[in-house]
Amino acid sequence: MRIASIITVLGLVVCLAAGAMDLGMAAKIGKMTASCGFIAMAIAGGAMQSRYGIAILVALFFSWWGDFFLMYGGLFLYGLIAFFIGHVGYGIAFLAHGVRWKWAAIGLAGLMLPAVVIFPWLNPHLTDDLRIPVYAYITVITLMVALSVGAWKNNGHWLMFAGALLFYVSDILVARQRFVAPSPINPLIGLPLYYGAQMVFAYGVQVMNQRRTGAQA
Repeated sequence: MRIASIITVLGLVVCLAAGAMDLGMAAKIGKMTASCGFIAMAIAGGAMQSRYGIAILVALFFSWWGDFFLMYGGLFLYGLIAFFIGHVGYGIAFLAHGVRWKWAAIGLAGLMLPAVVIFPWLNPHLTDDLRIPVYAYITVITLMVALSVGAWKNNGHWLMFAGALLFYVSDILVARQRFVAPSPINPLIGLPLYYGAQMVFAYGVQVMNQRRTGAQA
């Protein structure tokens, strides 16, 4: 897992550095290398050993495709769909672990505050063909974060919520870059948050496997 995590970090560094120097192809290679790294992390952490791990791995797989599609402006909708499926996968992982619905509801209530800001912030910048897909995406990632709270509080691990929250914040910067105010600052902050989220999810597979093995011993 250590080698895979190093690959992810180095790929991200190459992506950011190449992007800053306007080296488009190098940035793309760095980005997809980093994305391969987080999948390798999950596999090395034993993703195939549990339903939780398998669901996380599937989510990471669709995230890989989301990363690929988002590199090309004309494929944005495909990227959105891939990440939508990825968030469904994370949600299924949390459900497979088990969710305390009281805490999931509390998490969902807490997410209503940013939601009432994000929807009117984005709406004027969305074209008609993207409005429904973007709203659906916001809905699924919100539910995913809420489920992460419920899973964490059901004998889970805080890494579940940490990964979900990092992903949520990174997507705000993706939306800002795509729709509201393009700036080099958006990917400079958003990409580390995104890859941090995926690494946390991948590492969390190993942590949960160790917990399960310890409980069975």
